[in-house]
Amino acid sequence: MPFGRSILPLWPLDPAATYLNHGTVGVTPIKVLEAQQRWRDHIERHPARFMLRDLWTFTGASTTQTLMRQAAGDIASFVGADPANLVFVDNTSAGVNAVVRSMPLAAGDEIVITDHAYGGIVTAIQYAAQRAGASVTTVTMPYPAFTDAECLTRISDAIMPRTRLVIVDHIAAESALVFPVADIVRLCHEKGVMVMVDGAHVPGQIGLDVASLGADIYIANLHKWAMAPRSSAFMVATPECQAWLHPSVVSWGYGAGFTQEFDWVGTRDPSPWLAAPTGVTFLLGLGFADLRQYCHALAWRSAQRLTDAWGTPLEISESHVGSMVSVMTPLRCGTTKPEAQVLRDRLLFEHNIEVQVHARAGRVWVRLCAQAYNEDGDIERLAAAV
Repeated sequence: MPFGRSILPLWPLDPAATYLNHGTVGVTPIKVLEAQQRWRDHIERHPARFMLRDLWTFTGASTTQTLMRQAAGDIASFVGADPANLVFVDNTSAGVNAVVRSMPLAAGDEIVITDHAYGGIVTAIQYAAQRAGASVTTVTMPYPAFTDAECLTRISDAIMPRTRLVIVDHIAAESALVFPVADIVRLCHEKGVMVMVDGAHVPGQIGLDVASLGADIYIANLHKWAMAPRSSAFMVATPECQAWLHPSVVSWGYGAGFTQEFDWVGTRDPSPWLAAPTGVTFLLGLGFADLRQYCHALAWRSAQRLTDAWGTPLEISESHVGSMVSVMTPLRCGTTKPEAQVLRDRLLFEHNIEVQVHARAGRVWVRLCAQAYNEDGDIERLAAAV
């Protein structure tokens, strides 16, 4: 299938806009939105029957697999996980909250994160640690680039006798760097420490086989790169972790098992999860391998094009790039968070370009996302606008 603006009509995006921010909240294809609406229409034909018999049943009383479990099975197949270990959550932040608020932390325990961690989950981690009298150790990584060896050494050095959990990104939200998570998991397990991976940007951006990574807990969004409706995410947990892991909202499924607890946390709209397999089907229909190759090549080419145009250094290696990349802007764009927000808003309101902008390490950076509907012309417009 040809990629670029010729397939933009498959999404409901404004064709007049230059959309380079697919990773922030995702963009749902029209076909997937239609599938979601069909689920909503179906629910309303007999809501009580659907919600309490077809979608989920008390203590798993049904002799047939529920619709929630069927959808979970489809997603588990796509991400390389055992369906019995996979549950749906609203988003990655919801999954992280469930973990850190369930985990049996004690005073003096430690959680290790890196300074690439997403701010929203850092807040939840700090909250849970503070309540337990535990502490959070933040590992500083070289910015904007690091080697795998540097990453492993710094995390290893941060692990202490009271470290109970290491939380690491698979693809960092701001820097867009791909972390060597399989190696990190092996390192931590050798030291007897659990690992939770924040894979918010992974499904649909790079290939994923959760089981092969070996993480104790893996949480990721489906509504970013995997074409699912918002909000839709999943969590995979080992049976050992399932023994103490509970949703942030405890409801009728409590005590009936991991999947029962998370499949029902009260009345809510299940259509984003039920339509998620349609998002995967759409993604595969584009030619997933070809799509990944196209988006990666566009992201890497864009990094080279923008740094050449702006006279800024390109210090990252291609091996740490998926389908999005962060690039340093010229010094005239500023150095602070308020200046980053000004640039982001000016790009949108004056040039109709949507792209994520952040400040870090004394400079302002743009993080652009390369999706199937993007092409080199979008990058040229960004280069000229900045």
